[in-house]
Amino acid sequence: MKTTYTSLLRISRWPLVLALGLSLGCSDLEETPDFINPNTFYSSATELELGVNAIYDDLTMGSGDWFNLFYNRYVFECLVGYQVGWEKQPLQYNLGNVTAQDDVIEAYWGQCYRSIYRANAILETADKIDDPTNADRIARLKGEAYFLRAFYYYGLLSYFDNVPLTTTASSDLSSLPTNSGGTRAILDQIYQDCQAAAAVLPTEYTGANLGRATQWAAKTLLMKAQLWDGKWAEAKATADDIVTNSGLTLYEDFSYNFDVAHENMGERIFEGQVSAAANANEYNNHSAHFNPEDLPTDLGGAGWSWLSATQDFRASYDENDKRLAGTFLDEYPTGRTAKDADGNYPIVHWSADAPYNLSRFGGIVDPNANPNNPDELVFGKAWSAKLTEIQPGGAWTSTERNTIYLRYADVLLGHSEACNESGTGDPYLGINQVRRRAGLPELSGLSQESLRDAIVHERMQEFAFEQVMYPELRRKSTFGGSPDYLGDYIRHFATLYGVNRQPKAKDYVLPIPLKEILGNANVSQNPQWQ
Repeated sequence: MKTTYTSLLRISRWPLVLALGLSLGCSDLEETPDFINPNTFYSSATELELGVNAIYDDLTMGSGDWFNLFYNRYVFECLVGYQVGWEKQPLQYNLGNVTAQDDVIEAYWGQCYRSIYRANAILETADKIDDPTNADRIARLKGEAYFLRAFYYYGLLSYFDNVPLTTTASSDLSSLPTNSGGTRAILDQIYQDCQAAAAVLPTEYTGANLGRATQWAAKTLLMKAQLWDGKWAEAKATADDIVTNSGLTLYEDFSYNFDVAHENMGERIFEGQVSAAANANEYNNHSAHFNPEDLPTDLGGAGWSWLSATQDFRASYDENDKRLAGTFLDEYPTGRTAKDADGNYPIVHWSADAPYNLSRFGGIVDPNANPNNPDELVFGKAWSAKLTEIQPGGAWTSTERNTIYLRYADVLLGHSEACNESGTGDPYLGINQVRRRAGLPELSGLSQESLRDAIVHERMQEFAFEQVMYPELRRKSTFGGSPDYLGDYIRHFATLYGVNRQPKAKDYVLPIPLKEILGNANVSQNPQWQ
């Protein structure tokens, strides 16, 4: 069942220093008062749930930001080079041109802290509510707030390393948080919040609550934090728990992870809720960015088609990989050529031999191609099947696909990584389940180093277009050292496509926004950016 949550707290985009004083606002009410005082409004579990719903808002476009949380991750991912774009932000990241004044960085930072402050406010308020008949519901809502706070902190850690930690909703600008202790303090808070969430959250939901954070979402996030921290034994134990006790299994069909029919079920552990049909404000802008440039407007072609993967990356997959159909568009109708003899839009097919370059129209079918000759109806761009929504008559604001954040495949690959790095357990258990689903041969007998490489490669091909691989690659890389997976991808991209770029220390962490540095004397810039 497609569900979007009615929420109470919504504000505009602000950096942390401003979000302190502006973490409460109002919407979705029959009346529109100037301000809701959390000390007097929250008197029941129902009201508390409205506040918790607002913490979910930033997972999609519920807060109305064009540069929304997931779009910003699109842009950051372009640092790697496998995902490319011709619009300003993606293009500059492809070139390695990032600054602390970047609008996308500022937006992502502000969205994360907006939601963190909302979670802080809910957690401070929940214990004051006198609603004994709904004690279990209030405990569950607190668990959701703990998980979501950890989720947004992990999102900050993934890109910025040392970020300010705050666990209060105080509006006292005289005591702004510091990023001293940075990564260590954030990881410890994520552990604490995930464990608190897992202790009270249910293992599953039904009906209108589908899509809320579960115990398994909290444990999956905990495992990811433990991997980031190099806590291999702990990560293995957490992954073992999920594998053994969750009952989760991989879909037989990889594409079920991204369609509408299988939302909020099976291996899809946590996802942002999207449905323009249920709520006109709850669409996403995936199709506007990822639909093919030449898809006819009357067949759902709309937007700007800013982002795709390179022809080389698409060609790097084994031709028998069953994930191909769920990852990339293999064919679609084009409006770039004349219609065929029957008056229909011709169908173009992906080809490793089609002309391709990094320009806006590079890799799209030749406009002079014979619409009746299949040999000429080829394209080289690797368009995303995970994110496009090709629907006749559909506008880019009529999207229905949820935004995927956590999947069971992440747990399985995390299990293999933890086993391989700790030297305990079966390091092939997880990766071979992922490979079996993909129709690929199982691995065995590899050295620790070779298996490490294989796990990184498998993540890359499993999670392309899900905007998680830049953090994963930088997590496992050392600038100028070994291994350096991120640097290897950057060098390959630059060499293959003639891009004037070489890896630099700044490619391995994003800068803290300049507005934060200027507005909070307790925050210092990451060393690579000083």
